[in-house]
Amino acid sequence: MSDLLRGLNPEQLAAVTLPSQHGLILAGAGSGKTRVLTTRIAWLISTNQVSPQGVLAVTFTNKAAKEMLTRLSAMLPINTRGMYIGTFHGICNRLLRAHHRDAGLPQLFQILDSGDQQAAIKRLLKSLNVDDEKFPPRELQHFINAQKEQGLRAGAVEAWDDYTRKRIEFYEAYETQCQREGVVDFAELLLRTYELLQRNEPLRRHYQGRFRHILVDEFQDTNVLQYRWLKLLAGGGAAMFAVGDDDQSIYAFRGADVGNMRDFEREFKVSNVVRLEQNYRSHGNILDAANAIIKNNAARLGKNLWTEAGAGEQIRVFEAMSDGEEARWIVEQIKALVRDGGTRSEIALLYRSNAQSRILEHSLFSAGLPYRVYGGLRFFERQEIKHALAYLRLIANSDDDTAFARVVNFPARGIGARSIEALQDAARGAGSSLHAAIPRLQGKAGQSLAAFATLIARLKDAAQLPLPELVEHILDLSGLRTHYLTEKEGQDRLANLDELINAATSFIAEEGRVNEEGEITSDLASFLAHAALEAGEHQSGEGEDALQLMTVHSAKGLEFNVVFVSGLEAGLFPHENSVAEEKGLEEERRLMYVAVTRARQRLYLSFAQTRMLHGQTRFNLPSRFIEEIPDELLKWLTPKIGRRGFVSESTPAWGDTSHSSSAHGSLRRSGEFAATRTPADRGNGLRIGQSVKHARFGHGVIVNAEGGGTDARVQVNFGHAGMKWLALSVAKLEPA
Repeated sequence: MSDLLRGLNPEQLAAVTLPSQHGLILAGAGSGKTRVLTTRIAWLISTNQVSPQGVLAVTFTNKAAKEMLTRLSAMLPINTRGMYIGTFHGICNRLLRAHHRDAGLPQLFQILDSGDQQAAIKRLLKSLNVDDEKFPPRELQHFINAQKEQGLRAGAVEAWDDYTRKRIEFYEAYETQCQREGVVDFAELLLRTYELLQRNEPLRRHYQGRFRHILVDEFQDTNVLQYRWLKLLAGGGAAMFAVGDDDQSIYAFRGADVGNMRDFEREFKVSNVVRLEQNYRSHGNILDAANAIIKNNAARLGKNLWTEAGAGEQIRVFEAMSDGEEARWIVEQIKALVRDGGTRSEIALLYRSNAQSRILEHSLFSAGLPYRVYGGLRFFERQEIKHALAYLRLIANSDDDTAFARVVNFPARGIGARSIEALQDAARGAGSSLHAAIPRLQGKAGQSLAAFATLIARLKDAAQLPLPELVEHILDLSGLRTHYLTEKEGQDRLANLDELINAATSFIAEEGRVNEEGEITSDLASFLAHAALEAGEHQSGEGEDALQLMTVHSAKGLEFNVVFVSGLEAGLFPHENSVAEEKGLEEERRLMYVAVTRARQRLYLSFAQTRMLHGQTRFNLPSRFIEEIPDELLKWLTPKIGRRGFVSESTPAWGDTSHSSSAHGSLRRSGEFAATRTPADRGNGLRIGQSVKHARFGHGVIVNAEGGGTDARVQVNFGHAGMKWLALSVAKLEPA
């Protein structure tokens, strides 16, 4: 027991050894929450407070669940395979597989990932002759998932207007289609499980009696339905141990409700609240900046990060004239870091919006610096893998119309769009799946489709083969291998198909599931569920010496030695859509808090006076989040051409590339931001972004400025007359 608890700080120890009551653990960034969660489980089992089968531990990613299981196996001499430790979706899938009849599902029901769900919606729109411009598939997908995450079936959704009524009708038709095909989407996994437990009292009592301790990771990311699901399972007297950080709640757009933390504290009458504030990741200046930013949010449970690692370096702040200059500066800083021994994979470039990545990627590519856009296509999302999985899904369930539509003519076998439309009409008339309607078609279309049905039957005959052999068999028999052999870039795709066989082999060895009887299973249905549940997970990029580019949302849960946060401009970060409402701005501030706390040793913040976004040049003010960081924590850097916007006569020489935080801070406090003031401002009232007129060139906009006093000059975009550099002592510019 002493070995189990050794090395925990006092707050971690208090959390791990809480009595068997409800507890709320406010775990700050880098405070060791995974260790606390895992050690809590090990302590409960070691002290005989619960058996391994009596634990339910829920998290949001497969990566986090696997890490918990790995750590737990190292702590205790137990077999963790049968334990209920996994993601919300993974655990719901397991429960529905065990009770599929009670849930109204076929035994081999399939899971639609996000792409498959959208494809199913498109098929339904077409079959119903619905205009997909008036009802875009992506918006319908969001609408359906949002209702399910609120626990609402189509009949329970309120129709505020005709447009909403139409969407509700489509939601109902979509539910009918999924039920007929024996498929469920991700949101359905949770809703179907909740409904099953809610209406089936014997089953509910069984699981309430089984799970005596429920532990939840990333509690701030739970949505309405997930919280209800947890309350339902805890209703038999289980002790709930919720670990989360309200300051890192950044997924409201996905339905996450940070208010669940306060509701949990109130509804469960939580008397045990432990704050994990000691950070083991970042230096002190970085944490002080994060604390200073987040304290401006009003609706907080409250905590303050600290570290024993020392203050570390000041946070470097760079002001660029344009987004191009900002990108070039970042590249130069990275080159210097690498020359000094830095590892590229330990350097992250973060941005608020994906639209910002293009210019960064261009500069990195031009400089020959390898980079990886984190969150790109994962293995199970690649085209060739999804094709192979579709054939496997048809072996498991030939009535899966989404899988059928994906590969009925891939590789090409002469089944055109008209044949598919005729088949859809026949299926709709018979109320059947596409596969079941094939015998109803005559002529050439009927012959081609019958040949495809024969292929599926031949594949089904091989279903008893061991999983890796089955995968290899379908790759050959389906024609996928032959197809990619003749494709220009087919070698990479063939390598991925070979890797799918390896994935099946690894799945049997490592991912076998334990059923209610204790038997390890690794059948086709389990493998397909595993592949679908992996959808949405990020690529790690581990083992590659490449720079990591990602949105701040994607960076949550990661950490790097060096972090660049670019584009810190009003309207971009915080995003312009958030400023109008308090909740929106507070979420943006939490996003900034997440960005800052990704850095271990060095943090760079940058912004640009002008930025090209969506085909237009934007003139920007610096983000308020820079303003919220105390001056003493910042080291201001300025390009050699000048520190634009300083109006104090004590401004250093233009060639100086650094500036004391106190001097810049006093100017910032008086509102003289670099992005709104230029050397031209001294005495003439002109500024970057201002409209002006010239006697010869007409109307224009100031986009750049250099120098000061009699040497001051500005660059003006005069539209048809083009860009002009004008000396202010000569040109007669007037505000327009």
